[in-house]
Amino acid sequence: MSASQIPPATAVPGDDVPTLLVKIFGKDRPGITAGLFDTLAAYSVDVVDIEQVVTRGRIVLCVLVTSPVPAGGSSGVTEGDLRATVHSWAESLNLQAEIISGRGDNRPRGTGRSHVTVLGHPLTAESTAAIAAAITGTGGNIDRIFRLAKYPVTAVEFAVSGTATEPLRTALATEAAALGVDVAVVASGLQRRAQRLVVMDVDSTLIQDEVIELFAAHAGCEAQVAEVTAAAMRGELDFEESLHARVALLKGLDAGVVELVRKEVRLTPGARTLVRTLKHLGYQVGVVSGGFTQVTDALQEELGLDFASANTLEIVDGKLTGRVTGEIVDRAGKARLLRRFAQEAGVPLAQTVAIGDGANDLDMLNAAGLGVAFNAKPLVRQAAHTAVNVPFLDTVLYLLGITREEVEAADTHDD
Repeated sequence: MSASQIPPATAVPGDDVPTLLVKIFGKDRPGITAGLFDTLAAYSVDVVDIEQVVTRGRIVLCVLVTSPVPAGGSSGVTEGDLRATVHSWAESLNLQAEIISGRGDNRPRGTGRSHVTVLGHPLTAESTAAIAAAITGTGGNIDRIFRLAKYPVTAVEFAVSGTATEPLRTALATEAAALGVDVAVVASGLQRRAQRLVVMDVDSTLIQDEVIELFAAHAGCEAQVAEVTAAAMRGELDFEESLHARVALLKGLDAGVVELVRKEVRLTPGARTLVRTLKHLGYQVGVVSGGFTQVTDALQEELGLDFASANTLEIVDGKLTGRVTGEIVDRAGKARLLRRFAQEAGVPLAQTVAIGDGANDLDMLNAAGLGVAFNAKPLVRQAAHTAVNVPFLDTVLYLLGITREEVEAADTHDD
């Protein structure tokens, strides 16, 4: 059929066309949706909109249809006939029906559309009320709400229109900090489901440990190294300077310790699930680390990562020299590597997601389309686009609009 042969769309009425909103409530069971439309089909109405929600076994089904037009304009079926038939059908199934007359379709959504994801552990009525009020306070309208996940956190998503993404993000970040919930705001659009690149920090993000501290424990200087590491992550010390100072303390350590450290590394809860799900959905995944390739190379192989870059401990004659070789991966280096990975992956920078916890991740988080501070230092939480403050790395999936059902499907697929 050519474009000139396509009939005009009759299912999108103008503002002056009579329409009926049919609402069905009650205990869910198979066949309700089909039964309603079988009932409506007898009146030759057009379907304009449909919305159905099932919560704890209770269905709410809303259908917007054109009003039946009497044959010849003066005889035949009427709106009253339709109402009576729908009510009779609903009563036969112990359902409730409500039918509201009106004109036209739903009112157009406002310009400026965003997805607001809220994570709670638990998600309280108080925090939900405050988030909803903050959305309204920016001039936004909540068009739809649905649950993404019920565990390991409760995650819900609000579709919001009528306000720009950036002021909405700013307002909700302030509210989220006060409420102790995690909120992410991203612009709506096709790009949200487009191919993406996710790049993570390693120490205290992908893994629970600080790798240099694992090495230091074998050298007997763990406390000294940990103190310097903490100051660097808070942004109190220059990262490169602190890296050289800490690595110098490892001088003379036997290279055999590398294998011991690899075995001591503990993945963050949800790390495997995060990577597995992203890969199943076609995302590319990489890591950048101020740690060492002696560990990140093993993680890349174990998890099937697409990209990995880190510093390299120099080893001569089977001993650590107390130096690193090659280009230093520091704060600026992480952002540079994010851009390089994006170019190699063929993904626009706006479609990248960066995840990190320390001050040396800030440039990367700010350069990415979405920067996520994961259980981060206060300085990082304040500067990132959004923050996750629960100990499950896979909760980042919900910020991308990925549901728990899709996560479980990825698990089943791998099995």
